Amino acid sequence: MAKLNCWEFKKCGRQEGGEKVKELGVCPVSRMAGRGGEVNGGKSGGRVCWAVAGSLCGGKVQGSFAEKLANCVKCEFYLAVRNEEGKDFKVFPMK
Repeated sequence: MAKLNCWEFKKCGRQEGGEKVKELGVCPVSRMAGRGGEVNGGKSGGRVCWAVAGSLCGGKVQGSFAEKLANCVKCEFYLAVRNEEGKDFKVFPMK
């Protein structure tokens, strides 16, 4: 089974080339390529969105990693990734 990125799981349409980019802009999560974003088997920051400052979740721009982590750890996507990755789960992308 393919591992979903946050924009696929949440169906937000804010990834590069997404259907809501003109209206809402591109989420920085989809622009993480080359900066350690390919974590937990995702594309760009798609499976580590909780660690990306300024991510667009829940209809609004989120804050820094420290500001949003308490909410993110309750998110159904975070919990799904943590479960899927098991012992190999990465909370934060390392360079």
